[in-house]
Amino acid sequence: MRAAGDAGVSVSALVNGRPRTFAVEARTSLADALRDALELKGTHLGCEQGVCGACTVLLDGRPVRSCLMLAVQADGHEVTTVEGLARSGGELSRLQESFWDNHGFQCGFCTPGILLAATALLADNPHPGEEDVRAALSGNLCRCTGYEDIVRAVLAATKE
Repeated sequence: MRAAGDAGVSVSALVNGRPRTFAVEARTSLADALRDALELKGTHLGCEQGVCGACTVLLDGRPVRSCLMLAVQADGHEVTTVEGLARSGGELSRLQESFWDNHGFQCGFCTPGILLAATALLADNPHPGEEDVRAALSGNLCRCTGYEDIVRAVLAATKE
């Protein structure tokens, strides 16, 4: 991380597997930097207080609320957004396919954060039970579904 003149601070991170350097004001949230500086619009902003989980991304493989984290804190780290979940060639990940197959979304606003939280869960526990999935996703608010199809989608992704 270094001063970038009038633009603020230069941040270098591995974003979705690619080295990226971008300039932000020191007070810019990671969510805003991803959306504005890197044009990764899949990171959604809901409450901007860390409550809804819509802005969840992975930082070094761990889920974080990007609305509560400063972009400068990502300097030197690996950040994964929903855009980074697809396989090479743009093919959906197994988890994304499972959400599609099991109707794990309605409006889709919460889906990126839920997909990233579920990705972290499955990295730690490749065969979770229903209670494990519900606990891992408990910090992600979905106003459209009853979570049943979301939980079913995560569990189905572990079986294939």
